[in-house]
Amino acid sequence: MNESGTGSLLDHGTMAARVDAGEAPGWAARHFETFVDGLTGERNGTPFPCHFGTYAVENGHLLYTSVPSLTDPEALFDLRDATLEYLDAYREHADRAPFVVFFAPPDDEFAEADWHEAMWHVLQFLHVNDPEPWPDDIPTDPDDPYFEFCFGGTPMFPTCRAPFYEDRASRYSPVGLEITFQPRDLFDGLTHDTDAGRAARETIQGRLEPYDGVAPHDDLGDWGVEGDREWRQYLFARDESQFPDECPLYVTPEVTAPDAEAARQAGAD
Repeated sequence: MNESGTGSLLDHGTMAARVDAGEAPGWAARHFETFVDGLTGERNGTPFPCHFGTYAVENGHLLYTSVPSLTDPEALFDLRDATLEYLDAYREHADRAPFVVFFAPPDDEFAEADWHEAMWHVLQFLHVNDPEPWPDDIPTDPDDPYFEFCFGGTPMFPTCRAPFYEDRASRYSPVGLEITFQPRDLFDGLTHDTDAGRAARETIQGRLEPYDGVAPHDDLGDWGVEGDREWRQYLFARDESQFPDECPLYVTPEVTAPDAEAARQAGAD
């Protein structure tokens, strides 16, 4: 952890120190600054809806990496390796330590559909180059209410911020794509079928509309609830015509890249 350069897994203190010292790329520094401001500041007189996220930032519990490309295989292999390192470290790092990934902005102007395509490309790349099989207890059918993206043998909820959410502040990143990966076990005791989970949901949703300035998205739901679909919540649609007709992730339950270094070399060729 905390190696130099992009692609490394960094704790909050190290990320902040590199930004302050001018040692992070400009785009990564702007990501970090706007991300922290978004989670710790107020919008329309309302604090960030997810108080767990605010607490994690204020107490330095988050882990980060910065990725210089949305498509370059070498950059995405570095993300793959940083994600595996995160999965080995997060339980010892803090009680709740999500993994925040900042991507460099693309060279070309993106429409909303391009951001959806880019996000799913990243998730598909991670899946195809996952050294662990898909967990037996997680459905591979995105239409199943218990479907969830998995990597490294771990179910994870990836929530995204992107530049096309100017009118939905909680999902807005002015720089480029951001993905926050939250392993499913971070939600233990906070699911919709627990008192604590229902109370947390009530607090979060009570803040969401005043913070965003718009009503909560129609696709906002809970994992495992019939009718809710997890994959539609990763990167909410602003314009349905720009949103995928079906989940773009093609899941192969068995390991397809058992030799990590061979996979990296094949991707670089």
